[in-house]
Amino acid sequence: MIIIEIIVHKFCYASESTSEKQHLLEDLTAILSEARNFNYKHQISGVLYFAQGYFFQYLEGDLSTLNILLEKLHSDSRHHNIKIFEIKALEQPQFPDWSMKYISRNHQINQFCQSLGFESFKPHDFEQHHVDDLVRSLVNIESVELV
Repeated sequence: MIIIEIIVHKFCYASESTSEKQHLLEDLTAILSEARNFNYKHQISGVLYFAQGYFFQYLEGDLSTLNILLEKLHSDSRHHNIKIFEIKALEQPQFPDWSMKYISRNHQINQFCQSLGFESFKPHDFEQHHVDDLVRSLVNIESVELV
């Protein structure tokens, strides 16, 4: 009998939105729809947090699929200034029931950032330990739907 162990990986990134204010809701809706469809089909889970013009996304899944997503990120004109954080094997999935959980600007995350000494949500200034703490915080915040 051959046993194949599937290793789930995680990675997250931060980027800045390029959307003009009048197109932001439309772009966010499209991003979420595309992510949820792709992720569902490819057994990827995660969360997207958007606030103050910044995206922060955490993803879990097969490494080859995550690499495909990484390539797609770099060609997506809806954002720029992409900062990739640690990519590594994952012991315990954080968002197993979410093809893409969405959280928009949130008071708890603002407090979290301030407790770390950041004036506001600026994920490009985060180090890996900040990212790990942020992900743990996002697990417990309710998802929101775009109108």
